[in-house]
Amino acid sequence: MKVQQVHQGRLKSPFYARLAELDTVNEWHQWKGYSSADALYCEDAEYFAIRNATAVFDLTPMTKYRITGPDALEFLNRFVTRDMAKIRPGRVAYAVWCDDQGQVIDDGTVFHLREGEYRLCSQERHYAWLMAATIGFDVTITHETEEVAALAVQGPTSFSVLNKMGVDGLDALKPFGLMHVDFEGSELMVSRTGFTGDLGYELWIDPDKAEALWDALFAAGELFGIRAIGTHALELARIEAGFLAAYMEFLPADETVRTGRSRSPLELGLGWLVDFKKPNFNGRRALAEELRNGSTWRLVKLDIEGNKPAHQSYIFANKKGSKGEIGFITSAAWSPVCKQNIALGTVRAPHGKAGDTLWVEVYYQREMHWSRAMAKATVVDKPFWFPPRRGVTPPGPY
Repeated sequence: MKVQQVHQGRLKSPFYARLAELDTVNEWHQWKGYSSADALYCEDAEYFAIRNATAVFDLTPMTKYRITGPDALEFLNRFVTRDMAKIRPGRVAYAVWCDDQGQVIDDGTVFHLREGEYRLCSQERHYAWLMAATIGFDVTITHETEEVAALAVQGPTSFSVLNKMGVDGLDALKPFGLMHVDFEGSELMVSRTGFTGDLGYELWIDPDKAEALWDALFAAGELFGIRAIGTHALELARIEAGFLAAYMEFLPADETVRTGRSRSPLELGLGWLVDFKKPNFNGRRALAEELRNGSTWRLVKLDIEGNKPAHQSYIFANKKGSKGEIGFITSAAWSPVCKQNIALGTVRAPHGKAGDTLWVEVYYQREMHWSRAMAKATVVDKPFWFPPRRGVTPPGPY
């Protein structure tokens, strides 16, 4: 029986036809105007493709901006908190940008494509903010989301799949590196980046070559367990890796209304991305003051007892909760690969230091009956999932 396709979203990715052929559950959502799959057949199978084989995710809807011009580097150094002068051509940097109060607007990746040429990728759209920030700089901002098709190719066999597909030079590509190769007469950019915390790559190409790239990739990966995946499987991998997501771990500062609902990089555990040696960047004065006086909030990774995910739960300093809640869970899951009940959350400082014991109020349902339990939670300072292959160059066959 063929499933009738009823999709949200107005735009179709260049890979949409290939994804629709695989779809058996008809679960889609809108991602910045594009139809994006929540799942294609089985979330569990898709998740285990990430951890045991090769998973392919359509990244095309991710917002992409090309930044060029004589002042491109100076502009980026003013815009983001880290020192972009240290990011050489052929490298990729994780970065955050803030408002004047030092509150995070978004996080993303900056690709130094060539000398003086950059690509900024983020979950949210920031064209108006970027254009306002260009005043005084000789720089050009081009919104190129629809002009670049992109795939995330993630998992332990991803290196072997791309090698078999004929991607030259992959042996020397280090984490957060990028290179350009030829694919059927078009430029294919390969970056060793991803959102799974595992070995993985991202492929960037002209939309006209998207289906040809998909077909070549899946032909090469046939014996390596390659599978297309949706956002639900990717979300579980994200939590295991301890990565942040907008609208989960933080709200974009330019969208919050109530005071205290946004977060600074220091409160999100991203102090290593803030370079106070730079003379000026958005939010520098406010962040320097916060560094002197201390932060209000602290992002934590929690290893929680039991196997009931602590979705949207309050966090307490003691089991009885007698002192009131000190924070809340932002993302939670049972990790199949770690065999742990894991979560990300935000708590009021000074709580939440590594090794601290906290308590989480967990609600769960069995046969229409809701139960409440106070579960012990330990604050950890490392990602829940960080396999050695993630940082090895070359990764080697698997």
